[in-house]
Amino acid sequence: MTNSIHIIGGGLAGSESAWQAATAGARVILHEMRPVQTTDAHSTEGLAELVCSNSLRSDDAENNAVGLLHEEMRRAGSLILTCADAHRLPAGGALAVDRDGFSGAVTRALAEHPNITIAREEIATPPADWDNVVVATGPLTSPALADFIRTLTDTDSLSFFDAIAPVVHRDSIDINVAWMQSRYDKGDGKDYVNCPLDQEQYLAFIDALLAGEKTEFKEWEKSTPYFEGCLPIEVMASRGIDTLRYGPMKPVGLRDPRFERRPYAVVQLRQDNALGTLWNMVGFQTKLKHGEQARIFRMIPGLEKAEFARLGGLHRNTFLNSPRLLDPQLRLKARPGLRFAGQVTGVEGYVESAAIGLLAGRFAAGNDAPPPPTTALGALLAHITAGAEADTFQPMNVNFGLFPELPPGPRGKDRKKAMSARALADLAEWLNPSA
Repeated sequence: MTNSIHIIGGGLAGSESAWQAATAGARVILHEMRPVQTTDAHSTEGLAELVCSNSLRSDDAENNAVGLLHEEMRRAGSLILTCADAHRLPAGGALAVDRDGFSGAVTRALAEHPNITIAREEIATPPADWDNVVVATGPLTSPALADFIRTLTDTDSLSFFDAIAPVVHRDSIDINVAWMQSRYDKGDGKDYVNCPLDQEQYLAFIDALLAGEKTEFKEWEKSTPYFEGCLPIEVMASRGIDTLRYGPMKPVGLRDPRFERRPYAVVQLRQDNALGTLWNMVGFQTKLKHGEQARIFRMIPGLEKAEFARLGGLHRNTFLNSPRLLDPQLRLKARPGLRFAGQVTGVEGYVESAAIGLLAGRFAAGNDAPPPPTTALGALLAHITAGAEADTFQPMNVNFGLFPELPPGPRGKDRKKAMSARALADLAEWLNPSA
């Protein structure tokens, strides 16, 4: 098919990119290698499969940068946000989804779009006559394609490890010990299962984490850094005895109803599917061996008889040095017919990956104007293409620190609200320039 946009990779970024380009009137061929070629992280052949958490994080558009990004993407016609909203699960102020329903909805929408052809095949080297390509292969870019990119850029891709949290069967949780409550009673107040630990239990748990047998790294993997926003639980524990109590196991905003007081530490679980039968251990990504995970996590009060639908795992993520390699339209400077999208560009998180896919799809379809840097979309794009130092570039979640400063005035939450209001006003002008 001539004059088509070829999108390589059917994850969140590739799916969003295909949708945006096709909606703009372009002909799109979406190349997804699964199920012809599988990966260590995926378990289905569905497009936009969520391989780690089922949460797209905060949905608060006034006070949280990722919530603002949600709203901007909705207003830009995002397929990912449309499907997420349709398959949303209770999660306090967060946007969590039923992962199978979400992936199924994205797959159907793309398969039914008249401008999209889905090709189930691995693309190791994009043919030279493809002059409009979006590479959205994500953190698990195949070795052959990675070698092709290295040849073009004459540089090694950077990489880091991303760990997957375990999922527990709901009926194996002892609800006589655990209780339902959202932190500070947000949402309907009962969106999380909470497992309390006293000081003695917490210290014993930390000792077990540190002593537990971990996955051994291959020699070439040993120097690969972790992304700070997704550290394995045992790596956090190694940084100090109280690190977890001030991180994913913090007890603030929670009260154990048995004793009417705040526990010493808490493990929270979040609903992972629409039926409510599976619950995700929040922040418990790990590189412990599977047998050790079951043993150590069953030390947690309320999880003594836990049955695990999925134990944690570890996979390598690969990303480009985007500030050095990409232009403001996400094109590879060494070969402008190639664009990149998603986590491979050095953004971190489901939503950020899909957001860069949204922009790449629009750019590939001929909408070249970048969003203003005062928007969440624009701030994220500016960071990975020009705003970060190439020599020290590392993956980044969207945050208000990436936005241009406001004039002196609002502080704290008022400042965030003002930045969000400015972003949405500027986004409206970008989406409707002639209005």
